[in-house]
Amino acid sequence: MAKNESKIVIFGGTGYIGCYLVKASLNLGHPTYVYSRPNSTKTDLLNEFRSLGAKIVTGELDEHEKLASLIKEVDVVISVLAYPQVFDQLKIIDAIKVAGNIKRFLPSDFGVEEDRVSVLPPFQEFLDKKKKIRRAIEAAGIPYTFVSANCYGAYFVNFLLHPHDKGEDIIVYGSGEAKVVLNYEADIGYYTIRVAIDPRACNRTVIYRPSTNIVSQLELISFWEKKTGREFKRIYVSEEELVRLSTTLPYPENIKASILHAVFTKGDTANFDIVENEYLEASTMYQDLKSTTIEELLDIFLHNPPKPALAAF
Repeated sequence: MAKNESKIVIFGGTGYIGCYLVKASLNLGHPTYVYSRPNSTKTDLLNEFRSLGAKIVTGELDEHEKLASLIKEVDVVISVLAYPQVFDQLKIIDAIKVAGNIKRFLPSDFGVEEDRVSVLPPFQEFLDKKKKIRRAIEAAGIPYTFVSANCYGAYFVNFLLHPHDKGEDIIVYGSGEAKVVLNYEADIGYYTIRVAIDPRACNRTVIYRPSTNIVSQLELISFWEKKTGREFKRIYVSEEELVRLSTTLPYPENIKASILHAVFTKGDTANFDIVENEYLEASTMYQDLKSTTIEELLDIFLHNPPKPALAAF
């Protein structure tokens, strides 16, 4: 194994953001393992991973001995398990403790900085579960990096602008002036693999907030109007309405309303300073990695539109 290579296992690698992490790990030359359910329906994606050099390990998360045996073979463990599986990460933590050799564990965060924000109850319950995983990792003495990747750029361009539609209406949440951080998913993949093996990020929280990726909804719409030559009617949903929806909609729609409130009316991804002794910021750590700017991301949709994203909340 080359000097800068680390063996990495990724749980949830066939998920929305997980596939970007798998490909980034392989492209950066790391021996990469993907732990997948035996009955996974994503055979095409798994075959693609194999063709790129990934090792697919099939198993369930409650197979403790198999987990511990696999983890003994690697240096870094990354979890991108979906929200319903948040507490399943406790099984990964138990296996890491048995293995005793892991240099870094990255749990399934990848959203707002949960130790920093205070949000509406449905979203807070969501974040509290993730915070319990963070505290369990700290209590176990496992070397970690906590990642706040903020918003998935391609997902939210789809969600906010509906670039594949012919309609002329665009919904704006709140005033539309709050700033939000939109990071292209492929960039999130590369940042994550870099921080996973970076000694500076050990036992630290890393926030992905490139200055070129901070934008308001109104600015985003204006950029899209200039690129498409179209003019859109802005339909405003007030902050008060989002608060109401968070209390009246059924699960999981109440969580979505709460996320929209936190991100697009309060600006919770961009409204606090990154204090050096408290957080690290990825784009300043890796200036050799050029982040995809908001306008470049819109160009991707304009010239080579991605397929509409599956729900990533």
